[in-house]
Amino acid sequence: MHQLKDAFGRPLRDLRISLTDRCNFRCTYCMPKEKFGPDFAFLPRKELLTFEEITRLARIFVQQGVKKVRLTGGEPLLRSDIEQLISMLAGIPGLEDIALTTNGSLLALEKAQALKSSGLRRITVSLDSLDDETFMAMNDVHFPVSRVLTAIDHARAAGLHPVKINTVVKRGVNEDSILRIAEYFRGTGCIVRFIEFMDVGNTNGWKMDQVVPAAEIVQKIHAVWPLDPIGSDYHGEVARRYRYQDGQGEIGIIASVTQAFCSSCTRARISPEGRLYTCLFGSTGFDLRTLLRGDKTDEEIAHIVGTIWAKRDDRYSEKRSILTTHAKKVEMYHIGG
Repeated sequence: MHQLKDAFGRPLRDLRISLTDRCNFRCTYCMPKEKFGPDFAFLPRKELLTFEEITRLARIFVQQGVKKVRLTGGEPLLRSDIEQLISMLAGIPGLEDIALTTNGSLLALEKAQALKSSGLRRITVSLDSLDDETFMAMNDVHFPVSRVLTAIDHARAAGLHPVKINTVVKRGVNEDSILRIAEYFRGTGCIVRFIEFMDVGNTNGWKMDQVVPAAEIVQKIHAVWPLDPIGSDYHGEVARRYRYQDGQGEIGIIASVTQAFCSSCTRARISPEGRLYTCLFGSTGFDLRTLLRGDKTDEEIAHIVGTIWAKRDDRYSEKRSILTTHAKKVEMYHIGG
């Protein structure tokens, strides 16, 4: 197995694959309804990578050093027969972890059990508030929080441990939810990860004063339930981890804005139509679908991927400025968070 490294010596370890650009939520920080209305043109099915193409790419990336694959979207559970894809990925030698990020809306108990049986190791559920009014305002399709909490219970019952909860915190919208969410999941075995509101894409109206800094989030929780920082689980982990001093579990903080982690980023992303992005804040992806549907061998595609990664010098969050935040960037719904 070959281990790729980029221009700053960062290895390629994690691959995020977006299965679809469609989502049944219209979260204001990702797919605001004003932009993604009923007439928005999503990708036609023929342009999406097939399961066979996704598996082929994943196998090539694993041969280049990837250990973990995360399936994202859009909402990945909108992709029919996703269990079949997971089963195909689980058969790749050397792939150690398969995870999925979902909004939970389609995660019935039977679905969670089928995902687990197919080879899914872990699941992350997005949940931005426990207050129904706030949550429905943020997802903007009037989806009740109770159904997401039920989905989390389904994931736990299916054995997808530990379930992680992603909470995007936005000033003036849901910072009052921080303590409620922390309290709800303390002692459950679930791990909440509070995420600073990020300037991904160009449609969410991001402003710096809407960011609740990681230090403030930690302080809020520490004042009620004292925390101790703990080390990373693995190189390239983006969440800073904290353990409750009373033994009731842990939380994570993802602080792309105020505590940039570009120097240890090991992630590549593939969009639903097969474009490779080397940064969440990238503007231009590299077309892999044409290679897959042409006459290129796996070895030739691997060489091209290696060349792309070797030239990678992305450091967006470390260089963030007025100029960069207004530059054209790929939207989050298109390549996952």
